[in-house]
Order: sequence, then structure tokens, then C-alpha cells
Amino acid sequence: MTISLHVHGAARTVTGACFRLVTPHGEVLIDCGMFQGPKSLRALNYRPFPFEAARIGAVLLTHAHIDHTGLFPKLVLAGFQGRAWTTPATRDLLHWLLPDAGAIQENDVERLNRRNARRAEAEVAAIYTKADAEASLELLHPTSYDRWFKPILGVRARMRNAGHILGSAFVELEVDADPAPIRLVFSGDVGPLEKALQPDPTPPAPSDIAVIESTYGDRVRERFTEAERRAVLGRELADGLKAGGNVIVPVFAVERTQEILDDIAALKRAGEFASVPVFLDSPLAGRTTEVFLRHRAALERSEDGHLFTTGDFRLTETVEQSKAIGRLHGGAVILAGSGMCDAGRVKHHLKDHLWRHDATVLFVGYQAPGTLGALIRSGVRQVRIHGEEVRIKARIRAIDSYSGHADRDELVNWVRPILAGLGTAVLAHGEPDSIAGLAGALSKAGLPQERVAVPFLDQAFDLIYRDGRWTAVATSAGGQAPRLPPEEASARRDWHNDYAQILLDLRAALQQAPDDGSRRRLLQEMRRVLGTMSQ
Repeated sequence: MTISLHVHGAARTVTGACFRLVTPHGEVLIDCGMFQGPKSLRALNYRPFPFEAARIGAVLLTHAHIDHTGLFPKLVLAGFQGRAWTTPATRDLLHWLLPDAGAIQENDVERLNRRNARRAEAEVAAIYTKADAEASLELLHPTSYDRWFKPILGVRARMRNAGHILGSAFVELEVDADPAPIRLVFSGDVGPLEKALQPDPTPPAPSDIAVIESTYGDRVRERFTEAERRAVLGRELADGLKAGGNVIVPVFAVERTQEILDDIAALKRAGEFASVPVFLDSPLAGRTTEVFLRHRAALERSEDGHLFTTGDFRLTETVEQSKAIGRLHGGAVILAGSGMCDAGRVKHHLKDHLWRHDATVLFVGYQAPGTLGALIRSGVRQVRIHGEEVRIKARIRAIDSYSGHADRDELVNWVRPILAGLGTAVLAHGEPDSIAGLAGALSKAGLPQERVAVPFLDQAFDLIYRDGRWTAVATSAGGQAPRLPPEEASARRDWHNDYAQILLDLRAALQQAPDDGSRRRLLQEMRRVLGTMSQ
């Protein structure tokens, strides 16, 4: 009897969470997320799954974020016909998020195909359409927290509160096996303590195998009370408005938007920013906020009558309304998606404001390596947006008090109750430095290094019973090569990022050259190098 665990995403990188459990009873998929970040990583979204979708008996979705759910419609198109289990709040959020993801892909592909037509290049197809995503929603099956159910014969599971976003869960599984059942926990994303809207995460039950996220596994954040968090936000907004321009806040439609709206509303009730217009330029964020209100009983502040309902917020629905905001040159706060600046309306606002010295871009969330947000936050002087070069003169600011992820100490404390009996901790959903930080902290907490595994993309582990416990042992069973080499899957930048930077550097060098002769010699040297490489 062979039982194996396959890591098809979030391996030495943060996005694309996808874990496949193969048992004698059938196969179960935990999450089916979209890759985000450098183009080389995002290209995986277009490639076939490294497994047969029709063989998957059930899918368990930990929460609604697209890096955990965004390829589920593709899975359905590829032949999955079973149930996708998740919490009721996650189901309701996905009702909006997945069709929106499909619509974004359709729009992006339409724009790309127009460019390809001009270049006489082949057309590309969307990963899935809005209609495909809507059809996949029929397979979502809600289940409440802490209730055991059987996703397939011989496997039972339950969702438990992860404290990350509305409806977020970690998954506990028990697989019938000989000589003893195998107990596994998949953390999904674990929230921090004292999060603005979510209760603290529930501790996991004793397990043999734990797949643990490590997004912030190498750092300990400063702790903020609610009042301190709002004060930090208030100072940043005040400083940005004082500079004379608008304040652009890239936000995720789920949780981060609602937290920021709630805190701005409180600041306004306290007399700050009373006359400052606050635009929520994201129809999706407006709709997900309605889901939060529908599930407000699950929130920490469920009794607050002011929740998301005060603050003179202006929701922009149409593209024309969004463009009108772009004509405002000062005195407004603009919240727009996406949170990592790789899609959505925020890219238009960045193109309108990054070159203005009086504008402010305020980051309030994680920026995956290789994303536009990560490049801007890193301090680069120029970026390319929609094929155009934009010089960065705006104030670039960031605050970390709204993180949805537990830090190193919180992750260790969350898993500490099960460390003594744990056979293997599989560290995923983190960059190499973060994983190394968490591995070191777990070692200090008493988990031997040989019981920690750091998978690469598409790596498989056989689950073996020995010395009285189940452990995960890396295997090359099947001989399947990873879709990306480990060094590329975890790279902060890829050749696409370098190519864009070369174009920016070349233009700057040509502009700074003293005369046309110098410019011609520079271009001739580049042609010489390219000619040498092609030989």
C-alpha cells in the first residue's frame, strides 16, 4: 500500500499552493492556486497540470485567495468532476473572485493578442473564461468549521479556523492505513494573533505530517494594538496628503480592503480626514465587502454597528468613473486592486501617479518577488506599465501592521502543541530565506532537522511508517521532472524582469550620452554583443 504526498505549488515560493495526496482509496487535492510573480512562474498557469484532473476524487480549498484557488476552474475544464469542499464564507467569496479572475484573463489575453497581431505572433488563449469560472462554482460544497466529513472513501477531514481571512481554514485529514491511520494537517495560510477582523487561529490536533506555510518564517513583526495600528495608518495618510498629491493604496479585494476601510472610518469618526474623499476603485472589493457583512457574525467585531458603513467612501463601478479619479491630482485617498499591482485598476493609477513627486504609494500587504509591487517597493527608479516606461518620483511607503500571515514566532507557537509527535514538517509557501528561518526556529523548539522537509516544485514524498511514527520520505517515483528547476521557481527576478530593466537602462544611457556619436557607438556595441551570442 503506497501513500504519497505531491507538492505541485508553493514550493520555495509563496504562490500556487497545490498539494496532492495519493491514497489506496483515491486522490485528494488540497488547494489549487494560481502562480503569481515573475513571468516564468506565471507561465506555469498555462501549462497542463502534472497529474490527471479526472483522477482527483475531491478538492479541499483552504481559503478564497487566488493563489490558493485560482486554477480551480482550469481543474474543472481538465476533467475534475468531484466536490470541492470549503467553508460557507469562502464559497460566497469565490462566487465573486473566480469569475473576476476569468474576466481579468480574458481582458489580458485580448490586449496581448492585439499586440501579438501587430508583431505577427501567434494568438494565445485564456486559462479560463468568466463563464468557465461561473460553471465551476457548481462544484463548491460548503462545510462548517470543526465538522468531520468524508471527501472520499477511506479519508475523513475537517476544516478548522486559520484566522487568516474571512472563512479561512487549515485542513486536518485522517487516512485509513496499516498499521495505523495517517494524520495530516495542511496549514493553508495561518493568521497572526490579534488580527483586525479575524479571531486567533485554532491550534492543530496531533498529526504525523504537517504542511506548514512559511511566508514570514524569517521575521518577527512589531506588535500593534488596534489604536496603534490606526495611528500608524493615520500618520501615513496625513503625510501623503500633506505632500500635496493623492495617496494610492494597492489592496487585495478580500480582508485587506475591509480592514483599511474600517480603520479609515474610525479615523474619520474621530475627526481626522473628515473632508478627505476616499475612493474604493474596485467593484470586486465592493462585492466582497457585502460578503463580509453577510458573515459578520464570524468577525471579531460583529457587534460594531459601524462596520464598513461609515466614512464617506465612494465606490467606483465603471471604467469611466475610474478614469475620472485619475484626473484628480491631489487631496484624495484611492484604494485599488490588485494588492501586488500586477493586474486591475491600480496599474492605471500607478501610471498616472508614480511620476508625480507629490504623490504617495502606500503598500499595506505582501509583495511577491517579481511583481510590479515588489519592484516599486524595492526602490527601482523606473518601471514598465502597459508597455510604457514610467519614472518613479512618488513617495513610496509601506506599513506591515495589516499582515494576514503569522510571523516566525506565531507560526512556531501555533505548531508547538504537535511538535513532539510530528513525523515530518513540510515547509511550503515561502521564499528560501523565510523557510530557512522557520526551519531554524522549529529546530530550537525541539523538532530535529531530519524531520523537516523543504520540497521543490512537483516533488513527491512517500509516507512511511517506521519507529512508531509516519514520516515523509522524498522519492523520485514516476521519474517526473519538475516543471521549473528549483532555482527558477524561487527566483526573485526572472529574465523577463531583467529584459524590462535592460530596456529602461538602455534608454537612460542613450538620453545621458553627450552626443549622437556616443549613442551610435553604444548601439553598435550592443549589436556586437548580440552577434557574438548568436554565433
